[in-house]
Amino acid sequence: MIRTTVLTMARRVSLVLGLPAVLFAVWWFATAGSTDFYVPPLSTILQKFGEVWTGERLLSDVLPSLLRLTAGYLLAVVIGVGLGLVVGMSRVARDVLEPVLELFRAIPPPVLVPVIMLFAGIGDTMKVLVIVSGCMWPVLLNTVEGVRAVDEVLSDTCRSYGITGTSRLRHLVLRSASPQIVTGMRQALSIGIILMVISEMFAASNGLGFTIVQFQRSFAIPEMWSGVLLLGLLGFLLSLLFRFAENRVMAWYQGLRRAQRNT
Repeated sequence: MIRTTVLTMARRVSLVLGLPAVLFAVWWFATAGSTDFYVPPLSTILQKFGEVWTGERLLSDVLPSLLRLTAGYLLAVVIGVGLGLVVGMSRVARDVLEPVLELFRAIPPPVLVPVIMLFAGIGDTMKVLVIVSGCMWPVLLNTVEGVRAVDEVLSDTCRSYGITGTSRLRHLVLRSASPQIVTGMRQALSIGIILMVISEMFAASNGLGFTIVQFQRSFAIPEMWSGVLLLGLLGFLLSLLFRFAENRVMAWYQGLRRAQRNT
């Protein structure tokens, strides 16, 4: 039993890390001995990575970026789920809000950066709002679809047993819509990382986006590549963290799907 568990875990780790390891190997050998100023060897980039992204820069650039991402992402989830429940459960709200939502959804979030700067200034509030403006939509739209897809039989059963109001919302609507809500949250996370970087390229004084642009403008190319590599690693780690949390929270749903496949 223990051996089987170890082999299963080893197989999962190899599947997760196999392709990144191959890509790093290809990058290493493809750039080894490179004399191109704009494409330095991976060994040089890794050396600069250790020099740049340790100690003081973790507190001055990486931590502020992660805090902005966390604040914007969580706020987008709250707004997206809340508004999605209203739109999904009320036909009147859907008819009134859908044209406006479609209008704003079609506007690329980076275009809103100058507009948001006019109202929110150039501080952290602007950067958080930029992240919210993009992360909200996947959560909102997936929540609406999840709410509208609630099983009518279960809905009628709740009505028959007098389960209404908050109890119905918690035990039926949210539970039924949670798989699609989580899907929207997963999509929003990758969008949030992109918008975090974009927002820090406008009138910023710290953060990963700001620092990478400063390296590029000063022609510190290996340092710039090390920042790009750090962003990739952060995205990978955040994805793993989200998957771990999803497996814990949605264990009941994954167990249900396995049971349905086995029947």
